[in-house]
This record gives sequence, C-alpha cells and structure tokens, in this order.
Amino acid sequence: MIKNLLRFIVAIIFILSGFVKAVDLVGFSFKMEEYFSPSVFNMPFFEKFALLFSIIVVVLELWLGFMLLLKFKLKFTLSALIALCVFFGFLTFYSAYFNVVTDCGCFGDAIKFTPWESFVKDIVLLVGLLILFILYRKEFKINDANTKPKNKKSTSIAFGIFSGIMIFIMVQGIMNEPIIDFRDYKIGTDLKAEKLKISKNPSEYKTFYSLKNSKTGEVLKVNQDDYINQTKYWEEGSPWKIEEGKNESKLIKEGYKSEITKFKIEDTTGNDLTDEVINAPKAILVFAYHPQDVSSELLQKVEAKVNTDKTAVIYGISTIPTTFKTIKNGMMDGTAIKTIARSNPFVLTLQNGKIVDKQPAKNYVD
Repeated sequence: MIKNLLRFIVAIIFILSGFVKAVDLVGFSFKMEEYFSPSVFNMPFFEKFALLFSIIVVVLELWLGFMLLLKFKLKFTLSALIALCVFFGFLTFYSAYFNVVTDCGCFGDAIKFTPWESFVKDIVLLVGLLILFILYRKEFKINDANTKPKNKKSTSIAFGIFSGIMIFIMVQGIMNEPIIDFRDYKIGTDLKAEKLKISKNPSEYKTFYSLKNSKTGEVLKVNQDDYINQTKYWEEGSPWKIEEGKNESKLIKEGYKSEITKFKIEDTTGNDLTDEVINAPKAILVFAYHPQDVSSELLQKVEAKVNTDKTAVIYGISTIPTTFKTIKNGMMDGTAIKTIARSNPFVLTLQNGKIVDKQPAKNYVD
C-alpha cells in the first residue's frame, strides 16, 4: 500500500539522518555551537551543552524513525516527528534566510545541503508526515490494542538491539573518532593531490557593487566587469555612487569542492608552512583546536613521543602560538582544525602528503 511505502521511506530518512550524525556526534555538536553563537541565536551560554543537545536530537531521530518503521505507537511517533520536523524547519529557514549557518549538518559530512536545500527537505518531510498522520488516523486507537504480547516482545528485542548498536557507535565517536569517516580528511586522502585538483579547477567569484543614483535615487546591482567597462558609473561627475557596506561577492563558477582548501598552516610570524608539510617524506602534526582545555601533562607526553621520530617534520598546530613547548608551533583556524580532527588534541601522520594515520592524542601516547 502507498501509505506503508511512504511510512517506510520517511522512517528510513530519519534513521539515516540520525545515523550519520550518531557516527560523528562531536562534529554535529560543533554545528550546534554555531547555532548558539552570538552571530546566530546569541545564546553562548548553551555552547557548553552543545554535545548534550546533539545527543538528544540524534536519539530522537533514531528512536522515532525506528518506531515509525516498526509502526509502534503511531500517534505518538508521528506527532513527535512532526514537532521535530517543525523545529528543524525553523532552524533551516533561519539559516537560509539570514545566511548564518551555511550547512545545517542534517546528514553530517556524508551529504552536504545548502541552507535552502535543507529547508525544502524539511518541508517535504513535514508534508509526508502530515499525510501519514491523516492516512493512519483511523488506526491510532486500535494500533496498540491489537498488538499481541509476542509481537510486543519481538518489537522490544529489536528496539533493544538497535539501541545497543547506536549507543556503541555514538560512544565510539565521542571517546575516539567516528567509526565511519565521512570527512575529506579520512585515512588515505592525498592532500597534495587534492590541492592540485583545487588549483586546476578553482571556484570563481565576482564582486557586485550596489550603486545609487544621487539624482533619481535609483539603485542598481552591477558586477565588477560592467562597472569597470562602463565609464558612466565612475567618470567624473557621475551621479552613480557605490553604497558602502552593500557590495556582495557572488559565486559565478563552482570549482572543485573540498575541505582541503582550508588546510593552511602558518608559523607564528605568518609564513606559510603548508608546502613544507605536504611535500615532506613524513610529517607528524599535533592538532589542538581548544589548547586551553588540554592538560599540560598530556601535551608533554605527546611532544615527548613525537620527538622520538627523527625522520619526520613535526609541528604542533593550534590557535595559540605558545601552545607547544618542545616542538615547533604552527597556526591554523580553529574551525579548520575541527574539520580535520574531532579529538582535542589529535595526532595526524602524513607520508608525502598522504594521510596514513590519525588518532586522539590520548590513544597515541598509550
């Protein structure tokens, strides 16, 4: 039947959405921190609870999706999913309309959506859930009443097994690293080759100027080429004036997309170290995106171990130039570091620019 097919599709979407976030809960918590930041909802006091909120959202998606799949407590399940979808819809609309969070993290790093694509996805899911609610409304009262004890036991067992697997995956991602790595920095990625692809096929942007006619009050959006080529916009005595703060940079051609574009390491004086690192026969990099939260004892152990390798180029990379004491300090944007490593601190090993090992520092020194 159509309603059973629709129920199956919607349930699988929620389970998959929850699964890819469960695999990388720390990464999803970074996305939650963006929403709580001053530039979005201005609730920085919630940032320290981002991981807790992430767990709650993921558990709801997984459990409610699985309950819908099993057709268990339909009225409650559909009502809760509709509420969840309305909540997500608000977040994605806010992100899209105000252009504040460019990726909602709905499907983690597995599938990337633009803010408007995420909003449309939420609306489609909401419509699907409302249709299911209408189609199944006559079954709400008899759904649980007709469930035999044997079926209830089977459902409980299935639910328990499902929950156990998901809890293991979530704990693994929090304590160590994602059990499945959907990021561009997975083991086997050749940073040198990725950099080459990016340089051969770069994205192209154009600046659009907002011009206002001082005589008529007319406002125009003119791209940089037309502005330069048409003297009427800038010649002496021209009524057209650039409106400060209203110029925009727009993507004209989408180039090769990769998070590797953000892999840029500088020394403490601003010199670029990226080429030295990716061209070295071997490089060991210790990352810390919140160096102030790392114990000095752990840093000492990590530095002591990496210093035993005399064949490698070694850098400690963080957002503070004095984080590391016995290895050379490198600097990188904190958000870029979080993309590479979920643990704080973290050790990445490269051979000729290729990622051959990555692990939390606490595991590295054990």
